[in-house]
Amino acid sequence: MNEGLNERSRQILEAIIEDYIHTGEPVGSRAITRRHDIGLSPASVRNVMADLEELGYLASPHTSAGRIPTEKGYRFYLNCLLQVRELSRQERLWIRQHYQRRGLQMEELLREAGRILSTTSSYTGIVMVPKLESSVFRRMEFISLAPRRIMVVFISQSGMVEHRLIETDMPITEGELQEAANYLNATFSGLGIQDIKQRIVIEMAREKALYDDLLRRAILLSSKVLEDDLGGQVFIEGTANILEQPEFSDINRMKRLLRAFEQKSLLVELLHQTQQVEGVQIFIGSPSEYSEIEGCSLVTASYSSRRGTVGTLGIIGPTRMPYAMVIPLVSYTASLVGSILDNEAE
Repeated sequence: MNEGLNERSRQILEAIIEDYIHTGEPVGSRAITRRHDIGLSPASVRNVMADLEELGYLASPHTSAGRIPTEKGYRFYLNCLLQVRELSRQERLWIRQHYQRRGLQMEELLREAGRILSTTSSYTGIVMVPKLESSVFRRMEFISLAPRRIMVVFISQSGMVEHRLIETDMPITEGELQEAANYLNATFSGLGIQDIKQRIVIEMAREKALYDDLLRRAILLSSKVLEDDLGGQVFIEGTANILEQPEFSDINRMKRLLRAFEQKSLLVELLHQTQQVEGVQIFIGSPSEYSEIEGCSLVTASYSSRRGTVGTLGIIGPTRMPYAMVIPLVSYTASLVGSILDNEAE
């Protein structure tokens, strides 16, 4: 992996990346010797930089004699060189206080998490709402909008609320809807969504369900609500922060990023990948793999509650973001959100 990089090469690569993260400007050999205790002359540093460039860790912009890190350079830095610091007690207290100012509903809690990630990092905060597939059912309410059109309100144990419109084959009265809701809430409350779906399949297959009109209506309504997964939307906070970075003075790069924010499909895919993985994950945008976020990195972590709710949050910023600060911020926020979900559900 490290292609035999010796200690001197590692030191110089680390110095270049950290200087570039700080300044956003190509880094030259004289700057390295002036800012860091390398113990080498500028000429010797230039020789090492040339070797690192040949190995693909650095690149030379046409307009400068300095070097900038490549995607390969960043990956080596993240895997082998980076020393992640812990958040200070004051930083943790500041973040926690934002959630304790008022009782937050599930959606507002997650939006607040995105805002805090954005404000604290000066980049863009991203939070994916848990899919109800991973949630525990609390109750369901039916609201008649027309004889065959119903608004369904689905509430999970963690407080997540989803609304869905469904069409029925025949008119259903308000009284029948209330009876169906009462039956479903009494039968399914406290069960996971996957368990409920299995129960629905069994009930629909049982012959006696066909002769119990209330049961039949209730089961059909619940199957319509749960036939597709609910939840999974993405909240994006602080878009302007990332667009203010010099990397996005390139109008084409900015357009690609804005398109990714608008369509969200790539972000959902990346966030979903981390849901079953412990710890912080880092995705670096590249022309070959994640071209929509080329020039960016996405730092993510999953949050979860004891009741099975699982979601993902993170920060997207330029590839030269200060990872030593961003990584513990994302990790702590994910842990904090999971704890709050547990407390709210109790």
